[in-house]
Amino acid sequence: MLSALETDPLDIPPAPVDPEHHKPSCISGYHSSNSDSSSSPSSTCTPPVNYRRTVHTIIDQVDTDAIQFTPSSKPGEHPYEDPSLRIYNDETRIALESAARLLKRAQPVAFPTETVYGLGADATSTDAVKSIYTAKSRPADNPLIVHVASLKQLRRLLPRPYTAARLPFPVSAPQKEDTIDEETIPQVYLPLIERFWPGPLTILLPLPNPSPLSPRVTSTQPTFAARMPRHPIALALAAISDLPLAAPSANASGRPSPTTAQHVFADLNGKIPLIIDGGSADVGLESTVVDGLHNPPVILRPGGISAEEIRQCGGVWKNVVVAKRDEESDMAPRAPGMKYKHYSPRAGVILYDVGANAPSGRDLFGSSKSNYICRVGVVRTRTWKEGFIFERSLGSNGKDISRGLFSVLRELDEVGVDVIYVEGIEEADEGLAVMNRLGKAASVVVRKVDDV
Repeated sequence: MLSALETDPLDIPPAPVDPEHHKPSCISGYHSSNSDSSSSPSSTCTPPVNYRRTVHTIIDQVDTDAIQFTPSSKPGEHPYEDPSLRIYNDETRIALESAARLLKRAQPVAFPTETVYGLGADATSTDAVKSIYTAKSRPADNPLIVHVASLKQLRRLLPRPYTAARLPFPVSAPQKEDTIDEETIPQVYLPLIERFWPGPLTILLPLPNPSPLSPRVTSTQPTFAARMPRHPIALALAAISDLPLAAPSANASGRPSPTTAQHVFADLNGKIPLIIDGGSADVGLESTVVDGLHNPPVILRPGGISAEEIRQCGGVWKNVVVAKRDEESDMAPRAPGMKYKHYSPRAGVILYDVGANAPSGRDLFGSSKSNYICRVGVVRTRTWKEGFIFERSLGSNGKDISRGLFSVLRELDEVGVDVIYVEGIEEADEGLAVMNRLGKAASVVVRKVDDV
């Protein structure tokens, strides 16, 4: 399992040690259906108290199929109101419990979600959250998303009680029998939670005062972002640790988001103790971030759920709008991915907008003013023809393009290209999120020239 970490401690105070965290049995805080959790062998991992700048990074494979959540069965409740967890494989259970112990000791752990790989840490611990920013070299004013395993876990982070009267516009929702007496989740989000959770949707919620979350999670914002991931490993870590997990993408800040454990290792080797390998991410783009506390509601970051899908929820969501980016503003971003240049490979990226002429030979191989012939990569989607030397095709299907985008940018980096020409797609359905990411990665955007 995990080996001891190396030296060179960070300038943060040590996290308190709880002897209970060393027990080999299942950690409390979730409903375990394992028949004899107390008989599991203990992990060889003895994590140090301090997070360390130079560590021995371990990749630990986990069997996703061995993790099963049984939804809540009470009539009228959301399936993930308070689900029970069962892990059928001892090796998988021990690996997840070892990871949970690291999380409880304010250590960061990388793990898969359905969107991309995340770098998670205890969202209630400032030392833990600081370790995320340090490992990624992330700007301090870029807020984090909090991941939860159940609605019950989410409510611990919310003001009590929260009523529709506190929203800036009136919202009403039909009341069902056997619902929670005092619903603390803003009613405007209930249709989205019912349809998209667990899944790649993040909602902005009011921040209590005082809040159990570390102030580093939210930067200077009066709200915090939360989502319930669909991936069994992400859900299991939040459930076993019984912690809300702050988790941005597990890459060096500014680089393409990682969709495999190997991508994480390439960026964060020596900076984090553990990477949980659960295979490739399914969606390939980060979650959609929405703010329902404004009228009309706003998509702050396009992602795994399209604007068209959100509008199908009806009500106020029929009028949801897409926010402009905050790149030119000195204000702190309201949500991750709004302000800073992101998703960039080492090679320069030139994005061709829909309808722009494909690059010519002169474009690809340098101008006549230079004797240098650069190595060029090309990413095709729907209309460009084959024939380039270093080319990769993402296909024409929107979901395939989303799933493969970051991986292809990293792959072309690995073969050593100097510049990557990318064929853009229409900003509809998955295309909105794809073009959002490419727009942030590109140093040049080639627009369509209308006929005169």
